[in-house]
Amino acid sequence: MELRQHAYAVFESSSPQAKVEGALALGREAMACALDIGRNFAPLDKPGRPPKPALVEPKDVPRRSPYTVQGHAALMHSIAHIEFNAIDLALDCIWRFTDMPEAFYRDWAAIAAEEAKHFSLLQAHLHALGFLYGDFPAHTGLWTMCENTAHDIVARMALVPRTLEARGLDATPLIQAKLAKVAGPAAHEAIGILQIILDEEVSHVATGNRWYHWLCERAHLDAGAYYAQAALQHAAPRPKPPFNYSARRAAGFTQAELENLNRSAGLPPDVPAELLGAT
Repeated sequence: MELRQHAYAVFESSSPQAKVEGALALGREAMACALDIGRNFAPLDKPGRPPKPALVEPKDVPRRSPYTVQGHAALMHSIAHIEFNAIDLALDCIWRFTDMPEAFYRDWAAIAAEEAKHFSLLQAHLHALGFLYGDFPAHTGLWTMCENTAHDIVARMALVPRTLEARGLDATPLIQAKLAKVAGPAAHEAIGILQIILDEEVSHVATGNRWYHWLCERAHLDAGAYYAQAALQHAAPRPKPPFNYSARRAAGFTQAELENLNRSAGLPPDVPAELLGAT
């Protein structure tokens, strides 16, 4: 099957298992698939989704303590939901946007496969705890930004990988630290899964950064000015410290961008050198 058609078909699938298997196959076959960069597909507002979890506003997702089994499962379920949406975010980039270099589509096929792997790890962890994906309510926030940028690939690269997904680089070490206080086999396993996700998400954010700057160059846009404008136009969430400077630097953020990030959060702009080490 042609690569973008394959991505479209997997995007439409409402079965988590079928979506995972389709995304993994897409990643394996991406280099060998035919690729039609000019084809337009019938627009889809939303990906295929299972009947559960129930989707609610972010503020309506209950907060639970990770010190209980149910609370731990709810926390990991929320991350699994993010990873499930991330599969569709990568697939959407492939089928929705036309006339990009071939490397763009193959990059996002590889990312879709890695997001599917992340979801599978989290799903298996939930199952070991006695829960399933869908057992807890989840929010719609990540997909809302995808909808807002459906007609602007530059805004998509600006506000999904290098904004929303970059927030995951900041949040993951905090979650790991919280789980380390819980201790026990489940917490230890969860910390390991989150480390795999963090390590691979750095490259996902880096891919978004690379294509964002490439698109800005092609359109003769000032990357910094355009980003500020797009973030305001689409109500991107305000940056929330503490920031994982080393992971963001590894993902391609420049010193100037890190300083602007600090300013946006009301912090002194200078980033201490010791915080820019290896992740």
